[in-house]
Amino acid sequence: MLHLTIVVPDGQNNLSSMIGSFKVFNRANEYWESLGNKAVFKVQLAGLSQRVELYDGLFVVQPHTHISAITKTNLIIIPALNRDYIKSLKLNTALIDWLKEQYLGGAEIASICTGAFMLAATGLLDGKNCSTHWIAAGQFKGMFPKVHLQTEQLITDEQGIYTNGGAFSFLNLLLYLVEKYYDRKTAIYCSKILQVDIDRHSQSPFTIFTGQKGHDDQVVKKAQALIEGHPQQLFSAAELAERFSISRRNFDRRFIKATGNTPAEYLQRVRVEVAKKELENGAKNITEVMYAVGYADQKAFRQTFKKITGLSPLEYRSRYHKDASVL
Repeated sequence: MLHLTIVVPDGQNNLSSMIGSFKVFNRANEYWESLGNKAVFKVQLAGLSQRVELYDGLFVVQPHTHISAITKTNLIIIPALNRDYIKSLKLNTALIDWLKEQYLGGAEIASICTGAFMLAATGLLDGKNCSTHWIAAGQFKGMFPKVHLQTEQLITDEQGIYTNGGAFSFLNLLLYLVEKYYDRKTAIYCSKILQVDIDRHSQSPFTIFTGQKGHDDQVVKKAQALIEGHPQQLFSAAELAERFSISRRNFDRRFIKATGNTPAEYLQRVRVEVAKKELENGAKNITEVMYAVGYADQKAFRQTFKKITGLSPLEYRSRYHKDASVL
């Protein structure tokens, strides 16, 4: 029998990803045994403390064992972390060392949502692709520049390391792992019991673009405000550089360093975010929305919208606008 460790970090404040992992793999074991097989995993929660309080003591998790008692495990799941990521990592240095040791000893590791911060702290993600909740992307990039962050991806899978996007999308990662360690039939069974859509691959439709403002470049912040205040206007990088009396090359360099986007990419994302809100809440049809955000070519609008959200404007409106009607 293989061993599965669900870690319980100190300072943890996310209960759902621990309980969800525990329930999914126990359900998979039960189904697997009902078919006449032996259970695939022994599932244990392990941490640094005997008792971890969550949500100001409202809930308490008592791990089965201390991580030091586990010398060999096959699969490790890191749950989502408290939003104070720096504090969480400081509280769990021994756990981070243990994760690295186990991986080098042959274990596979999966991080859920912002659990990617802990996984990245091991150095094991350097040079690899990774996903996490889109809302934490800016801070993650700043803390772990050697990791190739792919927030549009719901799941990444590289060399026995798995990561996933945000919030309850972790259930899709768990189904992915069930299919790998059990089989497709068991994964489908779990998806039906849990009522989770299987084979969802992107979190792009759920992303809310708020602009990357966690920097100190005042010129770039002014340029961002100008773009966001006039999404229908096509600002060229040259025009923006001239407005702020700096060279085009220097402006591009500073804008990319501060936001992670070129000025043109930033404008596209701002326009698409405005279009999304119009499609969700407004009475405008898709053509009217297209013009309102500065596009005159339907093909270009559709292509850009789908590239960023993973859905066409029509698909997005149908999903998120209750009284969708397209003229």
